[in-house]
Amino acid sequence: MARGTKGGAGKSLVRATLAIHEPPVGTSTSKGALIETFAFDFNPARLQLSRRAQWKVTPTAAVRDGSVPEFMGPEPREMTVEIFLDSSAKPGATTVLKKVESLMGCCEVTSKSIAAKQPSPPWVEFQWGAFSTARFTAYVSSVDATYSLFGTTGVPIRATCQVRLHEIPTKTKGQNPTSGALTARSVHRVVAGDSLQSLAWREYGNAAAWRAIAEANGIDDPTRLSTGVVLVLPAAEEVGL
Repeated sequence: MARGTKGGAGKSLVRATLAIHEPPVGTSTSKGALIETFAFDFNPARLQLSRRAQWKVTPTAAVRDGSVPEFMGPEPREMTVEIFLDSSAKPGATTVLKKVESLMGCCEVTSKSIAAKQPSPPWVEFQWGAFSTARFTAYVSSVDATYSLFGTTGVPIRATCQVRLHEIPTKTKGQNPTSGALTARSVHRVVAGDSLQSLAWREYGNAAAWRAIAEANGIDDPTRLSTGVVLVLPAAEEVGL
């Protein structure tokens, strides 16, 4: 199974991430505060998307060839993504264990939602560069982890997780309300002297918009921007400009 690498050519790859948010409070359908950005060690080698349309057929005795089906509406999207985790280069590390626990936590109620008297697990959003079809607000319905390698102390150092996401219908950001078309995103390959602030100023005329670029690309430390990395630049509508 082919997977990206962390060095060499792999530095130019846009990494997949899972943004984990607090659930909304009240009747809002917008994600709450960002809890963490789960960065993939390797980009997915397999990702399955599905969507269904619901139809209803009411049998009628007087109709010989069967009744005409009635369209009831579309069902939310579902996605299953495979996440490969490996820390075999550091046999004593607990990275894999902690990352699996983080994914499992997406099926547990957050303490803030309990305090708000609206118990709910986190809301999430899978992000992978310009792959907009796979980007939607969702909840995690299941996490299946298979451990395949262990360190000398019994701590797992390799695992494959199957994560199943179910879409939570919300107003789509960056969508034209009349045409329904998604706004276009652009990409930029980092060159010497680039910073998130300079890119934000060049793209949006507002250096403070660098946070939107960081979130879209799963960047935790904005001061460490490697030359040659390809960044996705969200459309101005997504940034709220």
